[in-house]
Amino acid sequence: MKKTKKLIRFDWAMKKLLRHKANFDILEGFLTELLNENIKIKQILESEGNKETQDDKHNRVDMLVENGKGELVIIEVQNSQEYDYFHRILFGSSKAVTEYIKEGEPYASVKKVVSITIAYFDLGQGKDYVYHGTTSFKGIHKNDVLDLSDKQRELYKKRNVHEIFPEYWLIKVSKFRNRVTDKLDEWIYFLKNGEVQEGFSAKGLPEAKEKLDEMKMSETDRKAYQNYLKRLRDIASEQHTKMADAEELIKKGREEKELEAVIGFYEIGVEPTKIAAALKISVERTLQIIENYKNK
Repeated sequence: MKKTKKLIRFDWAMKKLLRHKANFDILEGFLTELLNENIKIKQILESEGNKETQDDKHNRVDMLVENGKGELVIIEVQNSQEYDYFHRILFGSSKAVTEYIKEGEPYASVKKVVSITIAYFDLGQGKDYVYHGTTSFKGIHKNDVLDLSDKQRELYKKRNVHEIFPEYWLIKVSKFRNRVTDKLDEWIYFLKNGEVQEGFSAKGLPEAKEKLDEMKMSETDRKAYQNYLKRLRDIASEQHTKMADAEELIKKGREEKELEAVIGFYEIGVEPTKIAAALKISVERTLQIIENYKNK
């Protein structure tokens, strides 16, 4: 397929463009293809990640949306590794639950929350690139799934228990191998490559192709966008350096333990070949450590 023009990154679009009602069709298209239902956005609510200052070091962007059904949809783009990211996803959905119920309202007024993470790092450990999580209650003796009663279904207009609890979508962009097999893959291809290929027809992508064209940005917006990309590169470089330093410290720590072990075995009379076998290192390396120790 023939590639087309380069488009603005989705996280930058979330900061600047997708919050305008005229561009809701792009976000509605993405949500429709991901959630497999026709999504209409009622309004964009305030979110903590939409900050922009001279010293803004955020490597993420988030958006809180209320859809036509009154549900809260959190969309978050995370650009670099955070080991406690699962905890932050939980915190974000819990915060939305508690902040959007008025004092004195019954618990039945709690809004359904859908949390969507677009991760540009390998979040957790798994082979897939899209994960979906819901809450269900399974019997430990009868192996059945706890369901809503007929009265609850009538009162709350829901079929299943999991429709009440937050649900989670995780898109691991780095795991996507550019093999497009459906319309959601078309969106993930765009998220990874910043391009919409000829023939893509997923909902919202034609609008993204038209409205997120870098060439249509004003000079002021173009400079701000380039500064944003530079910040992302700086953050990535900083993290790379920290990881390299950490790996070096780990390596030094292993080498020191290796030296201590070899010398300890040597001092109690263990043969070098047996030391090497026990520590799974070469005999040459073992002899070198012993020689250096003897020459001190």
